[in-house]
Amino acid sequence: RGGPGGRRAPGDPDRVARARARKAAFGEKVFGLGHHYQRDEVIQFAAVTGDSCKLAREAAARPDAEYIVFCGVHFMAESADILTADTQRVVLPDLAAGCSMADIAALPQVENAWDVLTECGLAAQTVTGRYMESGADRKGSGGRKVGVV
Repeated sequence: RGGPGGRRAPGDPDRVARARARKAAFGEKVFGLGHHYQRDEVIQFAAVTGDSCKLAREAAARPDAEYIVFCGVHFMAESADILTADTQRVVLPDLAAGCSMADIAALPQVENAWDVLTECGLAAQTVTGRYMESGADRKGSGGRKVGVV
């Protein structure tokens, strides 16, 4: 009857038909991005497919699209939101879509590690790195600490 979390099972033709109708109604106002791990029934609606960094850049390269629909996980949509214009809306269809890699270290843990480096006198000679597959809060903390993503 339903998939995980009470969602409809993969391959539900009604859901595909509704998505196709909505895409047609929005036309050029919407630009769809699909992470290459998505199921075929989802990826068919994407204008561009690829990895998270490529897709965020593709979103930024479409300033005329009012809506960016990012079929991926939360950190991917956050990256696209950071790179797109304030007038654009980035939509993540499944708000529960997460990534265990992105959630390995929470912001307080990252900030605590920086505090330890500072206390040890190593902060001035340390360049921090943030994995692309981390949340916007962690990417931003890297920028405040002379870091890279």
